Amino acid sequence: MKPYRATVFFKDGLSSRPLVEGTVPRGFLKTDTEFFTGKKAGRALSAKTNQQTAPAIQPAAGGASNATNLSGAAAYPDDVEVFPLPVTKEIVDRGKERYEIFCAACHGLTGNGDGMIVRRGFRRAASFNDDRLRQAPVGHFFDAITNGWGVMPAYAPQIPAQDRWAIIAYIRALQLSQQSQQPRPAATSASAAPATQVGGQHQ
Repeated sequence: MKPYRATVFFKDGLSSRPLVEGTVPRGFLKTDTEFFTGKKAGRALSAKTNQQTAPAIQPAAGGASNATNLSGAAAYPDDVEVFPLPVTKEIVDRGKERYEIFCAACHGLTGNGDGMIVRRGFRRAASFNDDRLRQAPVGHFFDAITNGWGVMPAYAPQIPAQDRWAIIAYIRALQLSQQSQQPRPAATSASAAPATQVGGQHQ
């Protein structure tokens, strides 16, 4: 049979047959719960059920939920805390590329939530450099990218799961780079040598 050509062989007159109910394309079985949901194995289904039976309480972008004062992994007990794939330089490079395409417009190139869209008047995005998100497990970021968070829409249709993890790996790299930029307290050690001025420049 040639695809889409009419035929008298089948009762409906179509040569192309509908897929058997429950058919899954090769490579899309999604048996790895943690990789495809960001949730700990066994908890993804219960989380989905809870979302269907009760309205989800989501804080606005950059804000904290009024429902809990917990922080870090304790605030997101169902989310995975470890990447479900090896984080390599190639993964981080891919994440940087995807981040600059999908995320930087709102979250900014340094992750401070001051992207160009925000500068043009859109609601300020969450800063990845806040302690709340520094301590959040990686599964929380995956959930936010997949399903949306606050005013941020879901990006699952545009970003495959592999690329979502790559973006999160890059976000972690951003957080580390920005943490190193935090001002350090002045040295108080007696052995610290005072700065000397040579030719108008501090040495």
